[in-house]
Amino acid sequence: MAKSEDQEKPGRIKQLRMIAQIIKQANPKGVPIVFLSAVGTLAVIVVIGLVTDYLWYSLFIGVLAAVTVGLVVFGQLAQKAQYSILHGQTGAAAAVLQGMRGNWQVTPAIAVNRDQDLVHLVVGYPGVVLVSEGPGNRVAKMLAAEKKRVARVVLGIEIYDVQCGDGEGQVPLGKLQRHLMKLPRNLKKPAVNEVKDRLRSLPRNMPLPKGPMPKGARMPRGPKMR
Repeated sequence: MAKSEDQEKPGRIKQLRMIAQIIKQANPKGVPIVFLSAVGTLAVIVVIGLVTDYLWYSLFIGVLAAVTVGLVVFGQLAQKAQYSILHGQTGAAAAVLQGMRGNWQVTPAIAVNRDQDLVHLVVGYPGVVLVSEGPGNRVAKMLAAEKKRVARVVLGIEIYDVQCGDGEGQVPLGKLQRHLMKLPRNLKKPAVNEVKDRLRSLPRNMPLPKGPMPKGARMPRGPKMR
């Protein structure tokens, strides 16, 4: 057991270094911000300890709080950096959707057109969500067609359509996870699983696009639906 744990540690350290490099590329001030946030938290708690005569106790609490704050800030900056890397790539929305926590099933690219606009299928507690990538004037018809096609398989289930993009009325990539999390919870877990089973037989309209899809792009997990 000790050997296997030792073998895992270098991998984790290497992963943290890679994420730190990504943060540095996206925001040169990112790593210093993480350091300053941790040091600032420690300093504040130590000062409180000096005032209240609980220096050693506050020092212990301060170290734990500093590490926690540093990790939280590090995670937030890593998420922003990864969003900036994915932005503009074909399949970026699918990469973000697949990083969601909870009972979600994501089927990328159930529909693709010649301009490589995409429609992804998401099943979760809200019901069925169709998420598009591309300009609004092109994806509107794709979403309408997919909504009709999916409705034939999941009668009586709520179907939402979401346009991911930077245009008017679209949801930016960085807010996509949060947008889906805020949708109403229309189904319970057994019903969600039943909808998933129904949609497994739904064929894609067209093959995957020829353009580059983000490979191995793991997005930080979003908040878990309760």
